[in-house]
Amino acid sequence: MNSRILLVEDDQSLGIVLKDYLTINNFEVTLAPDGEKGLEEFTEREFDICILDVMMPKKDGFSLAEDIKKINRNMPIIFLTARNMREDVLKGYQLGADDYISKPFDTELLLYKIRAIIQRSSNLENEDQEQFEMSNISFDSVLRQLKIGDKTYKLSPKENELLKLLCIHQNDFMARGLALRKIWKKENYFTARSMDVYIAKLRKILKEDPGLEIINVHGEGFRLLVKN
Repeated sequence: MNSRILLVEDDQSLGIVLKDYLTINNFEVTLAPDGEKGLEEFTEREFDICILDVMMPKKDGFSLAEDIKKINRNMPIIFLTARNMREDVLKGYQLGADDYISKPFDTELLLYKIRAIIQRSSNLENEDQEQFEMSNISFDSVLRQLKIGDKTYKLSPKENELLKLLCIHQNDFMARGLALRKIWKKENYFTARSMDVYIAKLRKILKEDPGLEIINVHGEGFRLLVKN
């Protein structure tokens, strides 16, 4: 069964283009032209993710998100906005948004993010997984221990949490914002640079296994590629 998306966008042209693009990529999309109609659709149908424009008539995206979270607090939400104001971004995340994308945006990147968020939401039990076996490595996140062949590495707490997130999302997109919010508890320039340092450390260690690679995805996140 195809994943179901509620797309709420008052720009008719953009809404139709996005709906057609996502439908071609095997999603079932319901398009609503404003916040009130979006809430009506949400209460009448089942969805796997909501994509909400922020600035809309009748009911804005933030108000709609609050109503959605009252009905289903675990519903994944992506905000779309023509504004990139820090206050708006913070408010979006405070409301429980999974991502916040400024217009204009790369539709392929949006596709990556939708798939990753739905995958994460449908596999929440994976977050309890503590041991991982991939390619030639063995990773125990409880002991913070990574074994590659006959070598054993003791990871720092942040290296450990970051590698665990990458393992949970192996072969899928992991958004930078997700890691920053879960591990650093905040998302800003300094925490982002700090995460890049830890990514570089993990890359250096994992180079010893040619079957694994951490790759960048459009500068928006990472992907732990398991080659064998």
